[in-house]
Amino acid sequence: MNIDTLLEQAKKFCLKREVRFTPTREQVFKLLANKQKAIGAYDLLDELKLTDPAAKPATIYRALDFLSQQGFVHKIESINAFVMCHHFGDCNHPVQLLICDNCGLVEEIQSNDFDAALKDMASNKGFTVHHQIVEAHGACTDCQ
Repeated sequence: MNIDTLLEQAKKFCLKREVRFTPTREQVFKLLANKQKAIGAYDLLDELKLTDPAAKPATIYRALDFLSQQGFVHKIESINAFVMCHHFGDCNHPVQLLICDNCGLVEEIQSNDFDAALKDMASNKGFTVHHQIVEAHGACTDCQ
């Protein structure tokens, strides 16, 4: 999906949810949408400063928090970075991320079977899963 289509979709979701998609949030969204790889907050801040020299760490973290809450981006905890979600209609969808340790490529996959198996195993332990993000590290096709 191209960036303009993603951006229009995000704007519609924000309008529907009655949340503000500020110019800064939009700019951070665009920066992330242009990436195939995960990117850290401070690297995003450096890029944001090219168009908004007054941007501070709090600026980028507030924007990332908003984008995460709306389901537009995923935080990859294991590498403390962020990646765009290209199918963000349901911000509570199960997320499985394939992370290449060599080149940094991140692929999002969805397996409802995996999600069901995880919830089933958790249920057997008396645990209820509300949201899951699974991070699998390895090597992509190009790096193998």
